[in-house]
Amino acid sequence: MKKRKRRLSKKIITKQSSSNQWKVPGFIFIGSLITIILILPTLIVVPFIQSDGTDTRSVDTENEEVEAEVVLNPSDSPFSVTVFRSNENTTENVPLEDYVTRVVASEMPADFELEALKAQSLAARTYIVRYLMHGDEGKVPSGADVTDTIQHQVYKSDTQLRELWGVDYNWKMNKIKQAVFDTKGQIITYDDQPIDPSFFSTSNGYTENSEDYWANELPYLRSVASPWDEQSPKFTDQKVIPITEVEAALSVSIGNSSENYAVKRTESNRVAEITIGGKTFSGRDVREALGLRSNDFEVEKKDNHLVFKTKGYGHGVGMSQYGANGMAQEGKNYEEIVTYYYQDVEINNVNAAAPKLAAKN
Repeated sequence: MKKRKRRLSKKIITKQSSSNQWKVPGFIFIGSLITIILILPTLIVVPFIQSDGTDTRSVDTENEEVEAEVVLNPSDSPFSVTVFRSNENTTENVPLEDYVTRVVASEMPADFELEALKAQSLAARTYIVRYLMHGDEGKVPSGADVTDTIQHQVYKSDTQLRELWGVDYNWKMNKIKQAVFDTKGQIITYDDQPIDPSFFSTSNGYTENSEDYWANELPYLRSVASPWDEQSPKFTDQKVIPITEVEAALSVSIGNSSENYAVKRTESNRVAEITIGGKTFSGRDVREALGLRSNDFEVEKKDNHLVFKTKGYGHGVGMSQYGANGMAQEGKNYEEIVTYYYQDVEINNVNAAAPKLAAKN
């Protein structure tokens, strides 16, 4: 009986010893797993953090891919642009490609397709090159090349863009820099000269011939179909204006009499001429006097108001931004977009097209 108890005790001891042998590796395994969970994310993030704590990763929200930061070096710009900052009453000297980047960021939504942003980059770069070659210096404050307003091109500083975009700054700026980097130095020319690269937000389905809105007929600013604009949130609009305000803005007398508004339209179906209160106006004059989105409008009298229903947003001449984005969504590249909206043009290099300007710095 005693021998049996001794053997039983021996078996119990052996079992307990075996259990303790497994406990130690278990703790090691769990500890290692916790370490991996805590440390691995840090190892992934650290390469993207600069010494000032800035996260240099740039995320494209459409395809959720992390891309490397795009860098524009001073050597990428053949010259600088001196911008008059309207609010601060100061000037800012900016390398060409940085200037183009900030103009594109100010003029076109960053969530547009990359190829549309490239087309906008060419328009912005071409505009400043042409203006510096032929612009009216008397319209700019002394010591500056251009202003930061729609008088020339809208330009926001890097600080302003950071404040505007907040947490989206990195991916938006990186995407626009990519568009500028991929097209750096390129401008749009006609007969080897930089064109007037007019652009606007949204067409009524067609762009406008230049002479139907402005005085000059330019061979590359011809009316073309732009069906993609129908997807724009700015395609249609309605503005209701008291008759008294219309009378004051146009210096006419409308009163309560019923009136049939005689309208002549352009090739692109915008208002060329309209008679209101016995006076004839251009569609552009009415649009600008009443603050309408477009000069493609219909007018209807309701009680003591006039109702203006518009199609499109902007003057309609040149490249439609929403049209460019629609073309890009269909797979067109920036060269196809540019040569569609600007007829018979070429894409040239600024050094070849404007050697004196490129050499000024």
